[in-house]
Amino acid sequence: MIEEYRQVTQTLSNTAITESERRTMSRRQIELSPMATVFQQSQRAVKDLKDVQAIIESAEAGEDTQMLELAKEEQKGIRKLIETLQTKLLQSLVPSDKHDASDVIVEVAAGRTTGGDICQQFTREIFEMYQNFASYKQWAFEVLNYTPAEYGGLHHAAARIAGESVYRHFKYEGGMHRVQRIPEVGLSSRMQRIHTGTMMVIVLPQPDEVDVIIEPKDLRIDTFRSKGAGGQSVNTTDRAVRLVHIPTGITVECQQERSQLQNRETAMRMLRARIYQQLIEKETEQRQSARKLQVGTRSQSERIRTYNFTQDRVTDHRISYVTRDIKEFLSGGELLEELISELLKSAETEALLELVENSRN
Repeated sequence: MIEEYRQVTQTLSNTAITESERRTMSRRQIELSPMATVFQQSQRAVKDLKDVQAIIESAEAGEDTQMLELAKEEQKGIRKLIETLQTKLLQSLVPSDKHDASDVIVEVAAGRTTGGDICQQFTREIFEMYQNFASYKQWAFEVLNYTPAEYGGLHHAAARIAGESVYRHFKYEGGMHRVQRIPEVGLSSRMQRIHTGTMMVIVLPQPDEVDVIIEPKDLRIDTFRSKGAGGQSVNTTDRAVRLVHIPTGITVECQQERSQLQNRETAMRMLRARIYQQLIEKETEQRQSARKLQVGTRSQSERIRTYNFTQDRVTDHRISYVTRDIKEFLSGGELLEELISELLKSAETEALLELVENSRN
């Protein structure tokens, strides 16, 4: 690609090319320019490292302790700079996800078949973890739907998170999260042994413009009273809204707003995001090569992580990453960001390897 940048620059200096060719070449030059800049900076840093190495050898020969100490300190800084530039260069080679800069809708849902009330408690903890993470990153967090369960748990919830590159950070959070813990007193009357439960996280990108057309004939609209914990109604009017997209079977609910109209508008936004996500998954399946990203297929049903409370351990199965202190991890701060960073690095490495393989072929 560096050679391509040189060729493009050389071509632009040719006065014989047409205006159309010049526009095309200019666009390509702009695309390649950041990578070329990093490459040039890296080359200069390597040259500086050689110069410093020569100074070190000279200082050692002359037994100049002060010069030797200063040169070694500079050598350490240059090596760190080269490492940073090489990482940037590799990242520039990996095709970026067109949705990385988008906001997201994050949905959480308790498992229905195993774990019972332990799933609902865990679902609430994961939802609060993402809410805390949004606060940690200084992103906006808007609750779209919240259906509580008994004993302080959560059946289902959805929220819109807006900020800088939100989807880039959340795109590998979608999937099945598993919990292993001894139920707290009052949550279960069964013997105090380790129980396993699951909950699902769905991450839907929210680009500025979502071109999804929903025909009125394909939509079923139900209204009902908002529910509180234990299933009791919390108001006397049918302001809550449920939308069913008949062709796909996708169902969304919203009961957080003050009026039926507001709930319907929010539910429509959630429905468009769900349908849009299906389109993205189909695109991914069509262009997916033999090598899959190490972080997984991005299938929403894929088990991605286990939270073992008895051993105070969180394990991400896609990259075999283990971290301790579950309480701190669920606070949605540095530990969660650290894991997300490792997932992004792993994905970029796998994408780069795929790029190399494709270029060889």
